Amino acid sequence: MTEDNKVAAELRTGFGKGFARRLRAAGQIPAVIYGHGTDPVHVALPGHQVGLLIRRANALLELDIEGKSQLALVKDVQKDPVHQIIEHIDLLVVRKGEKVAIELPVVLTGESFAGTIANLDATHLSVEAEATHIPEHVEVSVEGLEDGARITAADVTLPKGVTLVADPETLVVAISTPAAAAEPEAAEAEAPAEAAAAE
Repeated sequence: MTEDNKVAAELRTGFGKGFARRLRAAGQIPAVIYGHGTDPVHVALPGHQVGLLIRRANALLELDIEGKSQLALVKDVQKDPVHQIIEHIDLLVVRKGEKVAIELPVVLTGESFAGTIANLDATHLSVEAEATHIPEHVEVSVEGLEDGARITAADVTLPKGVTLVADPETLVVAISTPAAAAEPEAAEAEAPAEAAAAE
């Protein structure tokens, strides 16, 4: 947790599209906090600060709600499809030490064998992690892997404290040779045979 994650949240009593529009015009984002059997709490968050924080997947916010501190995980961000303006955020109440189910982005590292390509089949993996120690992503190395190599969820080395929820058989990466790259090799193999036949 860093100081950057501390966000002053204002309780809001107004609802509806008109009220939400006025909030956004004032540089705030309407949000609802739910979980742990509590009644949903409707708040307004500072737009610019939160907009930067939620660029990170599974952002954890330390909310200050009228002097009371509350940890909350960003679960859903609704954006205007045309203007990409954040319209609403759903936040899940979490507690220190608690494990939460999240989707972690998969990031490929390294280079597969020359002439092959790494096809990312699963862009995210379902995992469980401690709410206050959520990694930004999962790294999967394809260094030197050859055509036909496959990496499943079970093969992925997860960060400390993170456990796999996804099906272990889930295909994450498959290494293949593009058809266009395979053809010149076949043509080269045929050339000597043709030359021998000509003699």
